[in-house]
Amino acid sequence: MEKYLRVGVISSSHGVRGEAKVFPTTDDVQRFKKLKTCILDTGREYKELHIESVKFFKQMVILKFKEIASIDEVMQYKGKDLLVTRDQAVKLEENEYFICDLIGLRVVTDEGEDFGVLTDVIQTGANDVYAVKCPNGKEVLLPVIDECILDVDLERQQVTAHIMPGLVD
Repeated sequence: MEKYLRVGVISSSHGVRGEAKVFPTTDDVQRFKKLKTCILDTGREYKELHIESVKFFKQMVILKFKEIASIDEVMQYKGKDLLVTRDQAVKLEENEYFICDLIGLRVVTDEGEDFGVLTDVIQTGANDVYAVKCPNGKEVLLPVIDECILDVDLERQQVTAHIMPGLVD
């Protein structure tokens, strides 16, 4: 499991006081209002940043950090990830998972056969879809519905799926 979860990416500066325009990578952008700190992944180190203010502009979040005072300082972190610890993460409901925890899980059929490796989660609106790379190199898309995804076991690093007729043709 990942130690940190990405909640956004610094895209540019905003204004002249060192505010950062952040592209959110979380489902709940309002979560930024509750955050007191986050972690900046500079590529060389992790820096804790204290959030002084939060604003919303179109699909972006505007953050002011105590440690950053100028446009130039913001711009040196353009494209860098903002992270939170698992303790700061949004609490999940039963049968909800962080995408980063699902990527790489083995997928086995309900008959015990190795089916492949989960490589992506596609969010469609109606239900999620798991992209699975099969041993033969083919990609198969499995709908995340009760009839298809029978179990997700993070401890065993495994998804158990019922392969419905017509999914693998």
